[in-house]
Amino acid sequence: MRQPLVLIPGLLLTDDFWREQVARLSDVAQCIVPSCHYDMDNFSDMARAILAEAPETFALCGLSMGGYVAQEIMRQAPGRVTRITLMDTSARADTPEQTERRRALIKLGQIGRFRGVTPQLLPVLLHPDNLSDKAMTDRLMAMAEQIGRDGFIRQQTAIIARPDGREDLKAYTLPALVLCGRQDALTPLELHEEMAALIPGAKLKVIEHCGHLPPMEKPDETAAALRDWLAA
Repeated sequence: MRQPLVLIPGLLLTDDFWREQVARLSDVAQCIVPSCHYDMDNFSDMARAILAEAPETFALCGLSMGGYVAQEIMRQAPGRVTRITLMDTSARADTPEQTERRRALIKLGQIGRFRGVTPQLLPVLLHPDNLSDKAMTDRLMAMAEQIGRDGFIRQQTAIIARPDGREDLKAYTLPALVLCGRQDALTPLELHEEMAALIPGAKLKVIEHCGHLPPMEKPDETAAALRDWLAA
């Protein structure tokens, strides 16, 4: 019997981001990619909206901003989550420097230069070798356009306000996978080592030759890790 698996995308990403994973995991999981939270500007409301649509119990995987939402779901309804993957994300709050950069990007969006935001982000999202992959970069640009300027501003506003969740991780009592790309420039490996050390029994998986977006950059390796986690 396939288990429900809720896959939450990150900043400026849509359900298309999980396309390769849905294709590779659908024999063992009922993959659900929520979009009900796109028009919200805080993680508390996002988590409530996703929980309202989700099955009674489900496996949970969130990447980047989706990982922040996943942690909020665990704060609100830990009993409904059967297992969790935190992928290319962090349990820490924003640093002042990160908040300053986010506010600068929000300002770009507000003055009508939203199309310039994604090209600025690409070098920190992808492994350097993937920056020349036009199909991949075009796909990321298309997803960003779908989320749009207002959606981007709402998402960044939520990220700025997120809490430090490191203490919360110590209470996780479910099969947990912490996964990241070796060359993730946005949420580096040491943040994942920290999360894996805080979650009792968590497994840390590092995807080699990969940036911030393993499900797109290394779909086979990512799916294999998720498949092992689903079977744990």
